[in-house]
Amino acid sequence: MNPTYPLYINGKFIETKDKQSILNPSTGKVITQASIASLKEVELALASSRLAFDKGDWPRLAMSERKSLLLKISRGILDNAGELAALESENTGKPVKETTFMDIPSAAKTFEYIAGNFESFLNNETINIPEGAQAALRREPVGVVVLIVPWNYPLLIASWKLAFSLAAGNSVILKPSSLTPLTVLKLAEIIHDAGLPAGTVNIINASGPKVGEALCSDKRVDMISFTGSNAVGRQILEYSSRNVKKSIMELGGKGASLIFGDVDFDTAVNSALCSIFLNQGQMCTAMSRIFVQDNLYDRFVISFAKKAKALKLGPSDNPETQMGPLISDGQRKRVIAYVEKARAEGAKVLCGGRIPPGPEYKNGYFFEPTVITDVRPEMHIFREEVFGPVVIIGKFKDAEEAVELANFCDFGLASCIWSKDIPFAEQIARQLNSGTVWINTYGMFYNQLPYGGFKQSGFGKELGKEGLLEYTRLKNIIIDQSAESRPLVNYWYGF
Repeated sequence: MNPTYPLYINGKFIETKDKQSILNPSTGKVITQASIASLKEVELALASSRLAFDKGDWPRLAMSERKSLLLKISRGILDNAGELAALESENTGKPVKETTFMDIPSAAKTFEYIAGNFESFLNNETINIPEGAQAALRREPVGVVVLIVPWNYPLLIASWKLAFSLAAGNSVILKPSSLTPLTVLKLAEIIHDAGLPAGTVNIINASGPKVGEALCSDKRVDMISFTGSNAVGRQILEYSSRNVKKSIMELGGKGASLIFGDVDFDTAVNSALCSIFLNQGQMCTAMSRIFVQDNLYDRFVISFAKKAKALKLGPSDNPETQMGPLISDGQRKRVIAYVEKARAEGAKVLCGGRIPPGPEYKNGYFFEPTVITDVRPEMHIFREEVFGPVVIIGKFKDAEEAVELANFCDFGLASCIWSKDIPFAEQIARQLNSGTVWINTYGMFYNQLPYGGFKQSGFGKELGKEGLLEYTRLKNIIIDQSAESRPLVNYWYGF
């Protein structure tokens, strides 16, 4: 068993009396122990973050120094890439080839990208105003930012939030999911070695509503950036309303992939498989609803189901594994409940829908890739996020019906369009109520481009210039350059 993972508060590694067992979803066995924060450690993190922002060096560093330290974190992630990839795979259950080639290098690239661009994004602006006045618009850091990270992409989403909030000059309290804290707690070592000022970054592993309430309602916190479920997001907004503060909310999704009859068939099938079964379907951007034009529908369903059955399930550390286990037994039970409810409502389970047989799957939280047809819009599985390897496939006759089916949902995070007719696809994209629309591709995230959803998928953006500006506040400084030009004062005194 690996050594216990400590918290990181005010530049120090802290082991607590309370420990949490961290499980490997592939085996159901304990990997290690992690310290878990009580309200005492939460208070220490709040106090050190506030002091670091109000009196510390980080917000006052020259931008060149801030850039240098962010690049050190990026290099530290790459220097530890092998260990981080193995740890992420072991803790989350996702295949090691995904963590090796996607999650870890992408996390390092995020720090590298924002280090090279944040200075130009924070350019101040001067506006000349009639009557001899001038306005100086200044982008400033918000202050103390609480970053709350989900369990499906622990290090990558932590890096999105952390890199951008630090680049803006904030101090942060980073809280990973208590299910998957290991790579984020390992990141604390990289940050410490990079030499950031004490208190600039505090990383605490914690669970339970008391800790969430303490962090999100405290008046010393200026902003909350949350990625996770709608239920928790609503609770966080309630907590934060007690001392009003800015928030970014990236919540659930129920992505729709629209496959038109002129598409390259094999590309569409293979890409659609990836769009739902990558990371075991545990993605807010999963295309869990696939709608196919009626002239292609029967052929598509046969091919898709055949390939879904052939996906290789296995433990996360096997390089040949295409789909690993779900994160926990509780999550698997939730997925099973949705499949059973769909059956009860009249849907047809074409393949999957069960725990795979065989001794190799006995102790892990595995679930077969599941394809469901004959689904109506009023069914729960059409409208609600399952967050597992479960997809519904439906048909449409024309573009109008396709758009209607895609938008018949409370979520608006991401969608896909598949068609060789690019102008036509762009026209459809403008009609979709989604923050991101991919055309003839899936899941491509770029540090240069903003990401975030509409409707119940939340508000605010991650990544891109827009993502950096979310972690700033805009100050307007008005300078009167002429003694005779004070219109309000002169009017008041009757001049």
